[in-house]
Amino acid sequence: MKKVSYILLLIILISCKSETKSSKVVAEHVDETEKVKTNSTTKTASQTDIPVLNFEQFEKYLNIEDDNIHVVNFWATWCAPCVKELPYFEAVNKEYKDKNVKVLLVSLDFNLKKLNAYLAKNKLQSEQVLLDDPDQNAWIPKVSEEWSGAIPATVIYTKNKRKFYEGSFTKEELETEIQKFIK
Repeated sequence: MKKVSYILLLIILISCKSETKSSKVVAEHVDETEKVKTNSTTKTASQTDIPVLNFEQFEKYLNIEDDNIHVVNFWATWCAPCVKELPYFEAVNKEYKDKNVKVLLVSLDFNLKKLNAYLAKNKLQSEQVLLDDPDQNAWIPKVSEEWSGAIPATVIYTKNKRKFYEGSFTKEELETEIQKFIK
């Protein structure tokens, strides 16, 4: 009987230790989430130079009515296909500037520290924002009814035409789609 009691006590202690470790991980995640939420409203220059916006603040970027071709790419540092295609968006931003093409890179990262490190290392020249709005079910269909929420995803639009793309591009594919808007 004593052996059974000791075994039960040991199992309870091990369970508590595991629960404490899990609680610590959850607490760290909550702390990180709170930091991002705080940054979205009280960001300082030392934390990041990238604007941190909720969807209401961001939505204006999807509806600019001017003479430009707007290329809005949704990406994240943790998304390998997104990172792979970023140089193509950077090239388009540089090569098509004189054709009124404006590229906006919309990060959906959760970890602002990791995003800042990535941006500092890669020195992206396209305009950038961090979309920090946890209610994806509300804002994803506002971007496009076709969007499942998977990234990379891109919207290319002018005041008269709009097209949504879910998936990654090669440079040639991206240029082909932009050419359709230039003509």
